[in-house]
Amino acid sequence: MSAAAAPAQAPRKWEGLVDEALEREVLGTCLDQAPERRRVREAFKDVQLSIDHCLFKGQYSGIGTKESYERNSRGVEIFSKCWFPENHCVKAIVCVCHGVARKIASAGYGVFALDYPGFGLSEGLHGYIPSFDTLVDDVAEHFDKVKGNPEHRGLPSFLFGQSMGGAVALKVHFKQPNEWNGAILVAPMCKQVLIFMARLLPKEKLVPQKDLAELAFKEKKKQEQVSLPMIILHGEADLVTDASVSKALYEKSKSQDKKLCLYKGAYHAILEGEPDDTIFQVLDDIISWLDQHSTKESSSS
Repeated sequence: MSAAAAPAQAPRKWEGLVDEALEREVLGTCLDQAPERRRVREAFKDVQLSIDHCLFKGQYSGIGTKESYERNSRGVEIFSKCWFPENHCVKAIVCVCHGVARKIASAGYGVFALDYPGFGLSEGLHGYIPSFDTLVDDVAEHFDKVKGNPEHRGLPSFLFGQSMGGAVALKVHFKQPNEWNGAILVAPMCKQVLIFMARLLPKEKLVPQKDLAELAFKEKKKQEQVSLPMIILHGEADLVTDASVSKALYEKSKSQDKKLCLYKGAYHAILEGEPDDTIFQVLDDIISWLDQHSTKESSSS
């Protein structure tokens, strides 16, 4: 008796895309280059806002946004976005290497972010980083422009990095050791994990291993060079980035103003993938730290 034929799989569907022609176009799109990524983003913009997640359902009134494209000094067109209180009473500016924005903006902060070259809506081959130092230079250049805006001069400025963005934020700090008032590091990604990822992910979408290995801490002594005020937030059950590395960074850094927040039972995506109460606890911890340090900087200036 012959085995029964497996039932044919139903065509893949993207919930929320009601235009079938658009759906077919999106599913067949190669996302290697920025124009295609931008078209897909536009198609999914309304769908994203309807996602059943606390960060999308939250109503944050009085928040303005601005998006822009600008070519940097290397000629790469960079997409950036900012979120700000519409009353323009900004306590400080938060420059995000990777993370969330609206909740922080609702607490009175100007939040500025960019898509790295090769990521999101910025130009470049999708996911390809030919040089991590060049990426850090691009990020530092963009945030220098943000801080140089006459509306922002004199305001405290903070780096915010989540996962890989934590490594980017630290590298920006090493490049500009005296130009930031503090850093928020959420589950920062470090060397050993990046090497592991290089063995697993498709080679055409990744940097060479030697560049990945240099991403955060080429030497353990780098931890001791971290000198700015900082808060590190990490899920104790994180299987992607090692919480013990965050503990070591906290213990070995020469910063005299540092705080470590560990969340029992929480995994890697503590700002997206945990129960709502955990997500809001992490955000409250971040905003409380920012409030303390923005007040401190304002009173000392």
